[in-house]
Amino acid sequence: MRHTFFCIDAHACGNPVRLVAAGGPLLPHVPMRERRELFQRDHDWIRKALMFEPRGHDIMSGSIIYPAHRADCDFAVLFIEVSGCLPMCGAGTIGTVTAAIEEGLVTPRQPGRVAIETPAGRVDVSYEVKDGCVHSVRLYNVPSYLHQTDVEVDVPDMGWLRVDISYGGNYYAVVEPQENWPGLAGMSASDIVNCSQKLRSALAEVCNPVHPDDTRISGVHHAIWCDAGQTNADGRGAVFYGDKAIDRSPGGTGTSARMAQLFGKGRLKVGDRFRNASLIGTVFEGRVEDVIEVGPYRGILPSIGGWARVIGHNTIFVDDCDPLAHGFQIE
Repeated sequence: MRHTFFCIDAHACGNPVRLVAAGGPLLPHVPMRERRELFQRDHDWIRKALMFEPRGHDIMSGSIIYPAHRADCDFAVLFIEVSGCLPMCGAGTIGTVTAAIEEGLVTPRQPGRVAIETPAGRVDVSYEVKDGCVHSVRLYNVPSYLHQTDVEVDVPDMGWLRVDISYGGNYYAVVEPQENWPGLAGMSASDIVNCSQKLRSALAEVCNPVHPDDTRISGVHHAIWCDAGQTNADGRGAVFYGDKAIDRSPGGTGTSARMAQLFGKGRLKVGDRFRNASLIGTVFEGRVEDVIEVGPYRGILPSIGGWARVIGHNTIFVDDCDPLAHGFQIE
């Protein structure tokens, strides 16, 4: 049997976003948190087929649009990538909104604004259209907070590191320059992947954060290696996720987690902006919109501004007679 998926490919500040416009599985009309679990249980082969090689690659990410279950949302989004189905993805949101608006997949109730139901909660988005193209997007992310500070962990071949655990839609290990890690200078992409894998494994032995409002969100699966900013940014970071992926964008949830960490340590306040640069020099403009309680934690409502571009239409076949129909990864 041949399965057909019509996709709109885009990139958000350099990071790929594959929006599945047709061919995605029908899911019950239940909250997105539950739909995410149902997709993972019954349809994860679709994620692997579209994200893994030979149709995708190690940093592939994507999304599937669904009708919203919440009455206060325009539509719902399921985020898929090489590592699984994320509760939230900032670059994915920017790319999805850009493609959906430009290609006419959704009709906003209010031009210039949409409300999206994600597995992590409601995300409000504003966008600006110029000459028929979405010029810029700002997402108002889920409540973000600093979960734990100064976690000491012994990382093989690096020694002891001190990291903060922060949430911005996903849990991050936030690493700043210190004695055993002087910064990003001199680090290759393979160095970042190697160090991140070792850090994540070591952290799993000593730290397992659980979201106070949703126990299905737990564990540190992402890392952001932070360094000083350059002329066009306040900071620079390398976001690691999946098995060996480095975000080409500054990372929406990563920038949110970074701002929550800086706010929690008294280095940002409400109204402050934080321009975060990626490894390739693209920039997300973060802003601390307000303060909010996340369970027992004092967190922030962050917003992230960025841009995306649609780069093509892609009709993908997944044929059951293909030995590699469901994709593969090279370890």
